[in-house]
Amino acid sequence: MDGTAGRVARAGAHWGVFLGIALGVVVLDQLTKAWLVANVAQGEVREVLGDAVRLVYHQNSGALFGLFRDQAILFGLISIGVIGLIVGYHARSGRSLYLSVALGFLLGGAIGNLIDRLRLGYVVDFVDIGIGDLRFYTFNVADSAISTAIVLLVAVALIPGLARLAQGATDG
Repeated sequence: MDGTAGRVARAGAHWGVFLGIALGVVVLDQLTKAWLVANVAQGEVREVLGDAVRLVYHQNSGALFGLFRDQAILFGLISIGVIGLIVGYHARSGRSLYLSVALGFLLGGAIGNLIDRLRLGYVVDFVDIGIGDLRFYTFNVADSAISTAIVLLVAVALIPGLARLAQGATDG
């Protein structure tokens, strides 16, 4: 391969990882939500690990932490823009396996919640963690993927060398 073709091949080397993780997150997210809706009544509480981890079917018509309720169309449009930005950023940073993994989680989470917003007008949340009245916000698989991506991206911002993981062998 000449220099340009070699750079292009390396730059796209992790698209499979990026898209595979995103697809896996979307499928798992939608399957868990479908199971929950079919088996748990809205507002019903099912203990998984006592009071610490519970399933509670909640319809979130807002954004993060339930803020800005009843704005599904607005957040759907914003989500479409964010998805475009994630894919565009991956196209520029695709040589890093680490970033492909992080961005794959981010893309999958964004698409999982977008599907709910467009199809239902709200996001299905169901994981409830806490002790007694001290509860974390209710979330879903897509939210977990987004949170994982944020932790990975903050880590790479603090430790830039992480972005070069698994890249050295292909840089020749």
